[in-house]
Amino acid sequence: TPQKPVVVFGGTGHYGHYIVKSLLEKVLSRNADRARTIVGNKAEIMEGDLIDQSSITKVLRGARAIVITVTAFHWKTIRHVEQIERDAILLLLDKARTAGISRVIYISVYEVRLDLLKKHNIDLAIGPIKLEIEQTLMASSSDDLNWTILGMSPSMEMFFAMIRGDNMMVPGGGPPAGLPAVSPVDVGEITAQAVLRDDLRGQRFRVTGPEAFTFSQAAARISEATGRSIGFKEIPLWPIRIVATITRPFNPYLWQMFQSIKLLNAFPEDFVTDVPKDHERLKETFNYASITLEEEAKRRWGAGDAED
Repeated sequence: TPQKPVVVFGGTGHYGHYIVKSLLEKVLSRNADRARTIVGNKAEIMEGDLIDQSSITKVLRGARAIVITVTAFHWKTIRHVEQIERDAILLLLDKARTAGISRVIYISVYEVRLDLLKKHNIDLAIGPIKLEIEQTLMASSSDDLNWTILGMSPSMEMFFAMIRGDNMMVPGGGPPAGLPAVSPVDVGEITAQAVLRDDLRGQRFRVTGPEAFTFSQAAARISEATGRSIGFKEIPLWPIRIVATITRPFNPYLWQMFQSIKLLNAFPEDFVTDVPKDHERLKETFNYASITLEEEAKRRWGAGDAED
């Protein structure tokens, strides 16, 4: 008898396609052709939309588990962030209950602290939404969905995305104490293992790499690993704030990006202190070899991997 599939919602996203590569199961995507170019032909691609109830019902049919790694943080979809990341996910969870889905993995942010957003006057729409979904899962009864929440630290992609020429250009300079980061390859492996296990019910993990970095430290470590000279340069936030404010009435994407940058610069020091403990918990729970920043740099540049 064929195994029932795992369905990945958001399987063509930054983390999603690594999850799919680790699972090689079924993907729901708005664009099937684009999905095939990202995840290949080994996974079953089902074309549909998360906000379409018939798509959800169809893709859940016969599934044993789901991974939710959905994001609306894109200039084309940011206006619909509440519809996509809140309303559609709540509906999906209801449909999963009805379909008898035995396992749910929800990909969230590292930690949601509304007091931190308020303290720094950060208007980040996704924070309260992620918190609501997590609280909905946590409030479910013991015989309801078998859920696990994976709270992702920033991707190591962040460091490479800020490199322009020979400098890592960092708006605001980044948090003085540094911040955790994780390779998307690790995210794929951890999530794939988590969704196939039934013994992690009701648990929440902070998913991080082995250590935290300041941006200047990251630039130096990438330079040492690749032999490419990368400097560090702080750039002011005010030009971004001006452009984000001007464009906000037309498209809130830059405004939300600016809020994310503010949050990045205000990353709590106590989270950084907990990185070794959080990483050790992952190593004790999952069987994988975590990727260091140096290894991630070599994977991208040393081996000519430019897929990200």
